[in-house]
Parts: sequence; structure tokens; C-alpha cells
Amino acid sequence: MSAPTETPAAAVKPSPMSSLKRFVAKPSGALSLAALVVFALTGLIGPLFVDKPGGLGTDILQPPSAEHWFGTDDLGQDVLAQVIWGTRISLTVGVAASAIAIVIGTALGLLGAYVKRADTWVTMVTDLMLSLPLLPLMIIVTAMVGPSVTTLTFVIGLFSWPEVTRLIRSNGMVVVAMPYIDGARALGATGWRIVTRDVLPAVVPLIVVSVLLTAAKAVISEAGLSFLGLGDPDSWSWGRIMLNAQRSGVISTAWWQTLFPSLAILLLVLSATVAGVRFNDSRDPRLKDR
Repeated sequence: MSAPTETPAAAVKPSPMSSLKRFVAKPSGALSLAALVVFALTGLIGPLFVDKPGGLGTDILQPPSAEHWFGTDDLGQDVLAQVIWGTRISLTVGVAASAIAIVIGTALGLLGAYVKRADTWVTMVTDLMLSLPLLPLMIIVTAMVGPSVTTLTFVIGLFSWPEVTRLIRSNGMVVVAMPYIDGARALGATGWRIVTRDVLPAVVPLIVVSVLLTAAKAVISEAGLSFLGLGDPDSWSWGRIMLNAQRSGVISTAWWQTLFPSLAILLLVLSATVAGVRFNDSRDPRLKDR
């Protein structure tokens, strides 16, 4: 996934309403927003209308049909119900892990941008984290702590902040170098007030984009860890559906067991990525025709 364009914070930003109109003016923006809304509604209210998969059914390894739209697994459980219940867990982990990464990344990015003495340490730690093999580290930590939704959320969140820090720091440094920041210092404004009242609002659009992109990557990480058997065994997620297909030995024959959760992951990640890029473009006054 490509990083958002680093628009100079000093540029004149359009109003929220005009940004929204520009966002949905292109089919990519409208379709990605609609897809995200569908996923959110599915995760929130879908389980209220579909029973949680469990037990044994009589229709074993049935392909998609009018009775079972997504087919059934080797236990006779409905795959559509698994995908719907998995949406809630996958979205929960993605959003919560993204929130953790955004809070840590934004705080460190603003610290590095404003406090010159801390910038060296922030840059060093960020570069170190970016150079580490994150997936093996996630596997080790999750295996040591024990698989659960909470563990996955914190592990993914705590390993996903470096890119946010680098983005916020680079754009925050542009704002800190502006003349009105020097004017605020001359008037006696504290560092906390300058960061929270002047620097932070200028990088909020980048934070919104980072939330979408980080959440998309968190969903992929959760699915990967769950597929490796490190997910919560008591909760459904898209990765667990594929893990069950692999364990039952039907991953190559009962294609519907892996196709539909894989499509859900693909559509969610694609929608979040397109929405993030589109939001960034709609906020950029240099792209008037986009």
C-alpha cells in the first residue's frame, strides 16, 4: 500500500463540506465509502440476525446454493454466518490496533517535530522498528502471551506505529518552521499549546489517512496471525475460517471456504486504501480537477 501524499501543511485547506463533495465526486471515493459502510454495518448488526456458527450440521461441505449462499464447511456450519461473525472481530482488531498505532505514532511524531533534542531519539527508534521483521516478532510475542483478541489488538497496534511517526514528524516539521509558530513563541505560548493548537490541527488530515491505511494493514496482520493458529479459538475471524479449511484438509477442494473470507479481506483492504488515497487527494488544493 502506498503512503499518502505529504501535502505541505501550510497550504490552504478546503472546507470539510467541499472536501466531502470532492471525495464522493469520483466513483472511487463513493464506492470505497459505500463498501466501508457496508462492512461496518455487517460487523455491527449482522450478528444480531445470524446465529453464531457452532456445533454440527447435516449439510457437510455443500457448495454455495440458495440455502447456503457461501456453502458449508466440513462440520456443516454455514460459511456465510462465519464470514459475518468474522467481520465483527476482524474490524474490531483492525480499528482498535489502528487507534493504538495512531496515538503512539502521532505523539512521537509531534515530539520529534517540535523538540529538537528528542528528534534524534525518535528518528533512531523509528528507523530501528522499521528495519525489524515485524511478522516473526508478532508471532513470538503472541505465542508467548497467549492467543486472544486483546493480545492480537495490542501486538499489532504496538508494532504498527513507526510509519505513522515518520509521516507525522516530516509534516509536523514543516509546520514548526512556519513564521506564525515563531510568533506564538514570542507571545509566550507554551510548547504544549503550540503543539496542540497549531501543529496537531495541521496534520489531522494525515492522521485520518493513516487511520484508514493502518487499519487495513492491521486486518491483514490479524488474518495472517489467525491463519497461523495464533488467533482467539473462541472467536470467529476471517483468518480462522481459512485456518479451519486448512486443518480439515479441504482447502483445495472446498474452494468456497477460503474464497469468501479472502474476498472479504481483499475488498476491505482495497476500500480502505482507496478511501485513504481519495481523502488525501480531496484535501489537496493543488489537485482541483481530481
